[in-house]
Amino acid sequence: MNHSPRTRTVVGCTLLVTALGAGVTACGSDGDPLSSKPYDAADIISFNGPTDAKQRADPDKPLEITANDDDVITDVTVQDSAGRYVAGELAADGSRWHSTAPLAANTHYTVTVSTEDDDGAPGRKVYTFDTSNPSSKKRLTVTLGPKSGEYGVGQPITAQLDQPVKDKAQRAVVERALRVDSVPAVEGSWYWVSDKELHYRPEAYWPVHTTITVHSNLNGIKISDRLWGGPSKPLKLTIGDRIEAITDAAAHRLTFYKDGQAIKQIPVTTGRPGFDTRNGIKVVLEKAYVVRMRSSTIGIAAGSSDSFDLSVYYSTRVTWSGEYVHAAPWSVGSQGYANVSHGCTGMSTGNAKWFFDNIHQGDIVKVVNSRGREMEDFGNGFGDWNVDWNKWRKGSALTNGKQDGPSDADTVRLQPTAT
Repeated sequence: MNHSPRTRTVVGCTLLVTALGAGVTACGSDGDPLSSKPYDAADIISFNGPTDAKQRADPDKPLEITANDDDVITDVTVQDSAGRYVAGELAADGSRWHSTAPLAANTHYTVTVSTEDDDGAPGRKVYTFDTSNPSSKKRLTVTLGPKSGEYGVGQPITAQLDQPVKDKAQRAVVERALRVDSVPAVEGSWYWVSDKELHYRPEAYWPVHTTITVHSNLNGIKISDRLWGGPSKPLKLTIGDRIEAITDAAAHRLTFYKDGQAIKQIPVTTGRPGFDTRNGIKVVLEKAYVVRMRSSTIGIAAGSSDSFDLSVYYSTRVTWSGEYVHAAPWSVGSQGYANVSHGCTGMSTGNAKWFFDNIHQGDIVKVVNSRGREMEDFGNGFGDWNVDWNKWRKGSALTNGKQDGPSDADTVRLQPTAT
């Protein structure tokens, strides 16, 4: 069947766009894909929904585009005003496209449809429509962490949800909306620590001087029939030098590395039998000039031979249960020779001040050759780097830890205890 140029133009604009409850605008019959006017029911064969452009689409309903007559659809792009894309599926014969991901509520959309008629003549159409507010008022709020600022190469990114998400498909919706971008670009993955907490990290430590931006695209996105995404505050991190403090508990030595070079060795004491220091990789959580440490916080009865209540200086915290690197002037005679602490890494006051001045939140503190147990992966600080990368990727709700849908390139268009 042959068409005149005018007929091809009209047929190229003859598509069924269904956004239930929507008012849609589309290209005019002059063939200019960027011109638009209110959609006229006379220009289409059928339309399931009002043609009044003041009406809004129900975000609970999928978007559907169907070719009529002799056209075939070759490509569809649906993008909202925030730059988010809507995933969809195109029929093998090009007759129909439908969204496979939910629309966002109270959002303006632009739909670009590429077509081809039976003579191979291409067509391109641009539609716009708005969605309404969802009937459900329940919102999922995401708190991204840590606070914006500079951190060490070991700092994971965290996402705390204000309510649990257990279903894998719903988790995928949440995870897909959490964006982490970095310069230089670094591949990473989210890991579901629990129903309400996710962590993000690359395979190896962050490259030095990386800039990381994190934000959530979840606002207005449908997660389940009764749950929609709410707003969240973005954050920006910068990564400093690569600082690693590695303690050999058997040799009673801490070696301080900066960008791969050993710059200082410090004699230390670690946990004695029964209070052995945890092995493994830890991340600096915080620092304090002075911390009050009491034996009662680790189950030692007050008044016993092991009890204590001390003000401890130059304290660098690496676990929430109370493991620190700090000044221990009372054990200088054992430092470099024996392990006599209650689990912390102790050193002279002078060395502790130097360590305190040169270590930062997010830097790596690693212990090897201790008789203690392994550092917990989660819940007692950041043991994230002790998790094998393959296992980490399996903790993602997305296939192999990768985002599905359009790629980044397509988007123009993330009480103290004792020593």
